[in-house]
Amino acid sequence: MEKYYSSFIYLLLLLTFLLYIAEGERVDSLEVVATKRSSCDLFDGTWVFDDTFPLYNSSACPFFEKQFDCLRNHRPNQLYLKYRWKPNGCELPRFDGLDFMMRYSGKKIMFVGDSLSLNQWQSLTCMLHTSDPQAKYTLTQINGLSTFTILKYNIKVMLNRNAFLIDIVGESRGRVLKLDSIDNGKEWLGADMLIFNTWHWWLHTGRKQPWDLIVEGNTTYKDMNRLIAYEKALTTWRKWVDKNVDLTKTSIFFQGVSPDHSNGIDWGEPKANNCLGRSVPFDKSTYPAGQHPAETILKKVLNQLTKPVYLLDVTKLSQLRIDGHPSAYGFSSKKFPDCSHWCLAGVPDTWNQLLYASL
Repeated sequence: MEKYYSSFIYLLLLLTFLLYIAEGERVDSLEVVATKRSSCDLFDGTWVFDDTFPLYNSSACPFFEKQFDCLRNHRPNQLYLKYRWKPNGCELPRFDGLDFMMRYSGKKIMFVGDSLSLNQWQSLTCMLHTSDPQAKYTLTQINGLSTFTILKYNIKVMLNRNAFLIDIVGESRGRVLKLDSIDNGKEWLGADMLIFNTWHWWLHTGRKQPWDLIVEGNTTYKDMNRLIAYEKALTTWRKWVDKNVDLTKTSIFFQGVSPDHSNGIDWGEPKANNCLGRSVPFDKSTYPAGQHPAETILKKVLNQLTKPVYLLDVTKLSQLRIDGHPSAYGFSSKKFPDCSHWCLAGVPDTWNQLLYASL
C-alpha cells in the first residue's frame, strides 16, 4: 500500500512540474509583477527594440478606425512597431488575452473619454480578438456608446464618448459647459471596470471648440484658463466617483494624459513643428519638457479621492514616442500631420499591457 501511495505522490509531483513548464513563461512574468510591484515603478523605464513585436497585425482587426491604421495608410517606415516598454528593475508581462477574457467573462469593461480613449479601446478589442480569432464578436454603436462583445466569453468592451466627462447642455444662449454637473455619469453605472480619460479637447478653440459658454454654479464665463477649468471638471468627476461608485463591484482606472508632439521645443528641437518623419523613439530616458501640466493637475485631484483609482501613468512613456503618431498616415496630411493620436498597432497596446499588469 505504501508503495502505491509513493507512486501516486510521484505522479502528482510530475504532473505539477509538467503543468508548471507548460505555463512557465506566463507564470514567471506575472510573478515578476506580483513580487516586484512594490519596488518597481512600471511607468519608469525605456523603450527597447524587440523583433517579436508588434503584439498583433492590424490587418487581423478590420474594425479599426482608418485614422489609426498606419499600415493600411501606407506608412513606409515600420520601425515604430518594434519597440517594447521596459520598466527599470522588472519586466512588464506580455499581454495574455485568453487569461484576460476568462477573468472578465460575463463582465463589462467601459472606457469613458475622448478619441484617445477610442485609441486605447480599439487597441484592447484587437488584442483580445487576436488572442482567439475564431471566437465570434459583435460590434454595435448606439448614440455615443460603442460595444464590442466576444460571444464565447460574454465579455463586453465598451466605449462611451465623452470628451470632458462633465456635462455640455444645449440652451437658448448656446452650448454650455457645466463645470459642476455630471448627470451623464448614470451611463457609467453597472460596469465592472471603468477607464476614464479627459484632456485632449480642453485646449480646442474656434470652430473645434464644442461649447460657447462655461457655467459654474450661478456664474457664467465666456472663457477661462483651460487648466483651471480642467481642474474644476476633474474635481466634479472626483466627487461623482466618491459618491456613486461601489468598489466591491467596480474597479476604476484613469488613463492619464496622452501627450502630443506639435512643438519641437518640448523635446529640444526648436525648429521642429511636429512629429512628421520621425521613425524612432526619443533616445533619452527623460523628456526635456518635463511633467505635463495637465498631468500635474490630474495627480493632484486623484490624491484627493477617498476611493482608490489606479492611474495608468502613461504620460512620460508616451512622451518618448515621437515616432508613434499617425502623422501623415492617418486622416491628416504632411501639411497638417496628426501628432496627437497613435498608430495601431503601437503605443496604446503598451497602455493595455500596463492595464493587464495592474489587474
